[in-house]
Amino acid sequence: MVKTTVKIEGMMCENCEKHMNEAFEKSFDIKEVNSSHDNSESVIISESALDEEKIREVVADTGYTFKGVSSEEYKKKGLFGIFR
Repeated sequence: MVKTTVKIEGMMCENCEKHMNEAFEKSFDIKEVNSSHDNSESVIISESALDEEKIREVVADTGYTFKGVSSEEYKKKGLFGIFR
């Protein structure tokens, strides 16, 4: 699994977060997405790496400004994650 952090400028409220989450869910096959206007980012969990150019397009199409992206291996945490 991969954790992708997308830095986004322009989200101002919870509705902006919801709008960004819906755009990512519609555009990619992902497990989870959480956007934060306070942190100016969206964190996406997926089975495989996401295409950076498509991420740029999704952010631009929503009217926000793409500021960067980083990816890292994601390991599930929590009670059931320790038994793996």
